[in-house]
Amino acid sequence: MNYEEFKETLANQVKDTYDNRTNGDSTVSIDTVTKANETYDAIMVKPENSRIGVNLNVDRFFEEYQKGEPFERIVSNAVSIAENALNNHPDFNLNVINDYEQMKGKLSLEVVSSERNAELLNSVPHKNIEDMAVIYRFVLENTESGRASILVTNEMLDKYGIAAEQLHNDAMKIAPEIRPAEIKSFSETMTDILGSENVNEAEINSVMEDPFYIASVPDKMMGASVLAYQDFMDQAAERLGGDFYILPSSIHEILLIKDNGLTDRNMLEKMVRDVNSSVLDPEDKLTDSVYHYDSKDKIFELAEKFDERKMDRGIKSQEKGSVIADLKAKKEKIAKQQKKDAVEKSTKARNEVKFER
Repeated sequence: MNYEEFKETLANQVKDTYDNRTNGDSTVSIDTVTKANETYDAIMVKPENSRIGVNLNVDRFFEEYQKGEPFERIVSNAVSIAENALNNHPDFNLNVINDYEQMKGKLSLEVVSSERNAELLNSVPHKNIEDMAVIYRFVLENTESGRASILVTNEMLDKYGIAAEQLHNDAMKIAPEIRPAEIKSFSETMTDILGSENVNEAEINSVMEDPFYIASVPDKMMGASVLAYQDFMDQAAERLGGDFYILPSSIHEILLIKDNGLTDRNMLEKMVRDVNSSVLDPEDKLTDSVYHYDSKDKIFELAEKFDERKMDRGIKSQEKGSVIADLKAKKEKIAKQQKKDAVEKSTKARNEVKFER
C-alpha cells in the first residue's frame, strides 16, 4: 500500500476494531494536526456521545509499516493507544476551559523556533524573541505518566474576550511561580540523576575546562521556556558570574556557558547543529542558533549579533582613541606655536627698547 491507501485503510480498520472492543459506535476522521515543531496526518477517534477525542499519528504508523510491521498488529496497537488515552485522560470540566479566570492559574510558556513553526504561529498568540517565539499553554495535569496541556489559540482568546497582551502579562507572572526556573551545574545535574554517592563533583569539574550549567523547570518539560522569564537572565548571570552564552539543548532545557572572552562562537554553533541533527528527535529541537547575554547592558541576543556589537565597540573605541590622539597633537602644536610666538614677541620687544639720556 502507498501512504494514502494506508491512511484510509488504517482509519477504517481502527474504527471497526475499536467499536468491536468497546461495543460502541465511534467517530473516526482524518485530519492534519499542527503542533509545536510538528505537523502530521492524524486519525481522530472520538467515542459516541463524548466531547473528547484522541489523535493518532498516521506518519509514525506508516514508518512502522515500511519497516515490515504487520498491518494487523499496527491496527491493534493504534486501538490500544486510543483506548488507553481515552480511559486515562485527565478528569477536568470542559466548561471550565471556557472560563479564563479559572484557567489562567494554569498558564505556562513554551519557546519554539519561529521558522519551523511559521504556520502554527498564524493561529496562536505569541511573542518573538530573536529567531524564537513564546507561545502559551494551559497545563491541566502533570504526572509521571505524562502531561496534559492545551495550546492557547487566537480563537480561544476571542472567546475569552481578552487581548494577547493580557495573556502574556498573566503568563509572565504565573508561569515562573508554578514552574520556577532551575539553574544547576553539570555535576549537580548528574547528582540528581545518579545520586551523590555515584558522583565525584571535584573530578567532574577538574576534567571540564569550562563547566556549563543546565537550565530548565522542575518537571523538565518545555524547560527552555525559562528564556522568556523576566528575571531569568540576571539570575543566570549571577550564578555564572557575568556574561554567558546560551545553547538550545532542546525545547526542554538549555545549556549556559560562561563567556570568558575567548569562546569561539562558530565552535558552539557547530556543536548545537551536530546535536540537533544526530541526537535529538525533530519534535524536541529548538533552533540551531547560539545566543548571548550581556549582563552589563542587559541584552539577550543572537551570539552573532553580540559579535557584531563587540566589533562595532572596538572600531568606535579605536576611532575615539584616534580622535583623542588628534586633539592631543593639535593641542601640543598650538601650545608650541603659542610658546614660539611668546618668545618672538619678547625678543622683538627687547630690540625695540629706547635708552634716553
